[in-house]
Parts: sequence; C-alpha cells; structure tokens
Amino acid sequence: MIACDTSSLVAFLERGAGSDVDAIAAAVSSGGLALPPAAFAEVLSNPRTRIDVAAAISGIPHLPLLPDYWMRVSESRAKLIGKKLKARLADALIAQSCIDADVALITRDRDFRHFAAHCGLKLA
Repeated sequence: MIACDTSSLVAFLERGAGSDVDAIAAAVSSGGLALPPAAFAEVLSNPRTRIDVAAAISGIPHLPLLPDYWMRVSESRAKLIGKKLKARLADALIAQSCIDADVALITRDRDFRHFAAHCGLKLA
C-alpha cells in the first residue's frame, strides 16, 4: 500500500509527467493506492473539475483516521512550527494519515520533507 498527496494526484489526473505520476499509475494498476482523506477533500474542492475527478477517484480506498488522530496532527505540526519550518494544516493532515497507516507518501511537494525529517513520515 502507498498513498499520494494532492499535488501528485492532480498531476496524475491531468496526465502529467514525472516519477510521482509513474508511481501512482503503478499503484493504481496493482490496486495498492490509498488516499489520505485530506488529499481526497482537497482534490474535490475545485468546483470546475469536481464531478469528473470524483468519478476518476471514487474506487480508491481512503486511509483510516485512527483514534487521537487530531491530537497527533497538532503535535506534529507544533513540532515543525516550533522549529520554524513550514507546516501547512492540509500537509499535516495528509502526513499524519500516512504516518498512522505506516505507508509511504508519493509527492512532488517539498514541504513534506519536514514531516519526514522530524515526524516519521516515509516518502516514496
């Protein structure tokens, strides 16, 4: 099982190029892709593409939110903010879902490197 963030998922859906898009295609093909719930919500937030995107990703399972998820999100984010590192809320939600599920994250967003360095996120 592997997960992807919003930026890579959008690139995949737009038939972009890159190692992240290739990794998502392989994971979709093998049935091994899961979406963090926050990435699912982010990608469906665009009203212009919402219906088409919803149809394209409807069969992809979501990572579960475990008990005390919200507390762990706040702890990870506070740790990074305390180190004066960028830690957007959506990124913290995505990262924590992956950390809790012990799955690597496919991403093209460099902001996740802080979650990898300090919070236990595995990057694909």
